[in-house]
Amino acid sequence: MTIDFSKIPTPCYLIEEELLRKNLSLIQSVKERAGVEIILAFKGFSMWKAFPIVREYISGAAASGAYEAKLSVDEMKTLAHTYSPAFQLSDFNEVLENSSHITFNSLSQLERFLPDVKNFSRKISVGIRVNPEFSEVKTALYNPCAPGTRLGILASQLGDELPEGVEGLHFHTLCESSALDLEKTLAAFEARFGKYLNRIKWVNMGGGHLMTRKGYDTEKLINILKDFRQRWNNLEIILEPGSAFAWETGILVAEVIDIVENKGIKTAILNVSFTAHMPDCLEMPYKPRIRGAYHDPVEGKPTYRMGGNSCLAGDFIGFWSFDHELKTGEQIVFEDMIHYTMVKSSMFNGVPHPSIGIWCQNGDFKLLRTFDYMDYKNRMA
Repeated sequence: MTIDFSKIPTPCYLIEEELLRKNLSLIQSVKERAGVEIILAFKGFSMWKAFPIVREYISGAAASGAYEAKLSVDEMKTLAHTYSPAFQLSDFNEVLENSSHITFNSLSQLERFLPDVKNFSRKISVGIRVNPEFSEVKTALYNPCAPGTRLGILASQLGDELPEGVEGLHFHTLCESSALDLEKTLAAFEARFGKYLNRIKWVNMGGGHLMTRKGYDTEKLINILKDFRQRWNNLEIILEPGSAFAWETGILVAEVIDIVENKGIKTAILNVSFTAHMPDCLEMPYKPRIRGAYHDPVEGKPTYRMGGNSCLAGDFIGFWSFDHELKTGEQIVFEDMIHYTMVKSSMFNGVPHPSIGIWCQNGDFKLLRTFDYMDYKNRMA
């Protein structure tokens, strides 16, 4: 579908409904054919005004804490599967209120909060996150199984029996990965935790299953999931991808507001910022595609770095070539900017912003500003 960019203000995150529905249809097909549950991970996509479309295909949601769990109930109309590296006492009641499943990252967290789960007014299924000690993720920042990781319980930390009350195991080892990567992870998972699989109700295989990417082997994924269910007495399997839902469904539209040159390097300064709006570009790092531009410099063609409009010296990515000289006021369209990019420019994982206060010289503390659920929700509208 052709977009009339004259109608789009800048900067603007823009999702295309047609492309979103295409992804959702594929995910729904995998879910039904494999006989598994696939739920939307809000940490990757939480644009809740698109949730009425999502609910036509998928009914479940994965939350990373109290805010995302509440968003699940409010806008996905379902209790959440909630996991956090560490729950805090101050908002755990809200997690209980809005969750069907709660997964703990450590045995100490399980011990601390299990009595609250048991005493809650309705049944909540309890799981623990385990570390298979295997991951194909190459970028250390995104590798949840790196030595010394804070994520997940090692097999050596568990005894012959799982702790009382645990009904499920959760692992997360993938990042925009293939079905083959999942197959390798499952081999490591079963080798270390297979002795528990006949004693639990569900296995959550986390996210990173990029089944909507061109070239992804969905048939292999379906067969892997079917085979796993058959080996383990039809255990309930849960997948919670984030990127796959919104993969290549939308863009970030920016505008050139100045062009500067230094030592022969031309930088187009935009009305967006890589550090503020596209942090993955600097963290991963990766160079996004720009519509109508050559991804790599082409000799003889006008070539530019893209610079963000912040004071951070490193707020730039480069270089792209164009068929024409860029001008102030021209739009720059960054491709595939809906998954993760949007949430990382807000409260990532629904983690609240710190309060702001002042310690007065008379010894009093004055609280100036707090941030709550509505601050999170309104940012993702």
